[in-house]
Amino acid sequence: MANLSSFINPEGSSFDFEELEEAIVLQRVELQNDELQSSQPSSNQNQSQRKGANSTSQRQLDAKTLRRLAQNRVAAKKSRLRKKAYIQQLESSRIKLSQLEQDLHRARSEGLFLGACGGVMGGNISSGAAIFDMEYARWLDNDLRMMSELRAAVEGHLPDGDLRAIVDGYMSHYDEIFELKSVGAKSDVFHLMTGMWMSPAERCFLWIGGFRPSKLIEMVIPQLETLTEQQAVGICNLQRCSQETEDALYQGLDQFHHSLIMAVAGTAMMEGVNHMAVAAGKLSNLEGFIRQADMLRQQTLHQLCRILTGRQAARCFMVIGEYYGRLRALSSLWVSRPRESRRWLNDEGPCQTAATRRRTEEEMIQNQIQSSHNHFPNF
Repeated sequence: MANLSSFINPEGSSFDFEELEEAIVLQRVELQNDELQSSQPSSNQNQSQRKGANSTSQRQLDAKTLRRLAQNRVAAKKSRLRKKAYIQQLESSRIKLSQLEQDLHRARSEGLFLGACGGVMGGNISSGAAIFDMEYARWLDNDLRMMSELRAAVEGHLPDGDLRAIVDGYMSHYDEIFELKSVGAKSDVFHLMTGMWMSPAERCFLWIGGFRPSKLIEMVIPQLETLTEQQAVGICNLQRCSQETEDALYQGLDQFHHSLIMAVAGTAMMEGVNHMAVAAGKLSNLEGFIRQADMLRQQTLHQLCRILTGRQAARCFMVIGEYYGRLRALSSLWVSRPRESRRWLNDEGPCQTAATRRRTEEEMIQNQIQSSHNHFPNF
């Protein structure tokens, strides 16, 4: 009979449960065999028949037992791998959270926060806005990585089904930023509404905390391959519906601005009502406008992906990514322009004419645009 204590780890740290279970099953088989052998048959003929049945049953039992033990070992191995992956994921999340808390504490102690696009913001930024900027910077890093994978898939001429799977993953990536904005709007709605988390060039085209869906469709469609008649009709209807919803939201926002102006401009106390408290209460409606605008943006992207084929949808996201990448590059060029312009003006001296200054600035802008084109390839 198998000795069960031999399956205990000699160091006493843990059990080998697989071998222990196998020993228990084999011990049960041995007990059954001993019981069969201990029973005496009434005649030699019955004894021979019993032995034959016993051997057949034992062979069947052994095969069934071994099969079950093999299945148990495979299931136990999968369970250990899942547990290990889960523990590693928890540990990674804990490290990221600790680093985020350290960065936030360091930024608070220095009295400033660095925005996602490199702009320095004053110390009066809220902690919720700072956390959103950090999460948005992480989202941008993932966006660059996923854009490279998407471009490689398109240039590799993958089948439409494989491209569709990659596009679905990229759409989930955009769903993540809409979820981040929803959480960020609850913490600091002004930060989201004014677009301080964007680059200066992106803020020029800001519409209720993000891009305007109808203008995005207008920019993307000419860059795509030839559309079928059904696709063209579907995109026209989508653009028209987006435009109508945008107009409705803009009218509601205009009415909100009017009511807020009247509340702020009113006297401090009138008929027992504190108008500043009323105005502060009205500001909570801004979160609703951002949420509805983001919902329109998200639904437009999803609907656009349904209309287009896998390759066209991949191309669509490439155009969007490169467009906003160029806007961020344009912001960097514009920020660096005054410094270089002043340096060159000082080198030329005070006698430089206006025409010379214009030529110098035009040459500088052309050089910067050329470097931007080298960084962001043509559509």
